[in-house]
Amino acid sequence: VLANELYEEFVRLCRQRVSKVETGEFGAHMKVSLENDGPFTIVLDSRDFEKNH
Repeated sequence: VLANELYEEFVRLCRQRVSKVETGEFGAHMKVSLENDGPFTIVLDSRDFEKNH
């Protein structure tokens, strides 16, 4: 449950800052292909989330 709540909060915050945010089914089994070209890091601190909820 906590992982889904963190995901939903992340999506909500993204939608406040970006005009188009698409989502799928949380936790769904997917086959993905990925190519990284440059740094991109997302840090989720669950302690901050727990303090606010």
